[in-house]
Amino acid sequence: MTDTGRDTAHEETVQTTAAEEEPSFYDRVGGEQTFRRLVHFFYQGVAQDELLRPMYPEEDLGPAEERFALFLMQYWGGPRTYSDRRGHPRLRMRHVPFQVDRAAHDAWLRHMRTALDRLALPAEDDRELWNYMTYAAAAMINTAG
Repeated sequence: MTDTGRDTAHEETVQTTAAEEEPSFYDRVGGEQTFRRLVHFFYQGVAQDELLRPMYPEEDLGPAEERFALFLMQYWGGPRTYSDRRGHPRLRMRHVPFQVDRAAHDAWLRHMRTALDRLALPAEDDRELWNYMTYAAAAMINTAG
């Protein structure tokens, strides 16, 4: 107890417990299932996109879909499977082989917006995810135009 009569040790424990009980964004939005659905919806659009599809050298988009889902799950507080399998994300470095210009950026975001809309997350969660996606998409631009 302090000289004010407050039990600060108890207050600290209550604050710590409350923080520990607050779910991660990953858990709050539905965990693995939600991120897998998001990425699947996204790649449905990419598969039909004449600008973006050639940037995926694999004939089957399945491996790219898996990598992106694992990355997003880890980023938002889920399992660290992405890093365990592939190391540090190094997103900009991994995108260097591809010409990512403003048109590719816009197409990527268009498919992501459609995918997010299909998830129908609560507005606050949607906004948080969308803000990250717009930031990440802008960071991948490596070619003028």
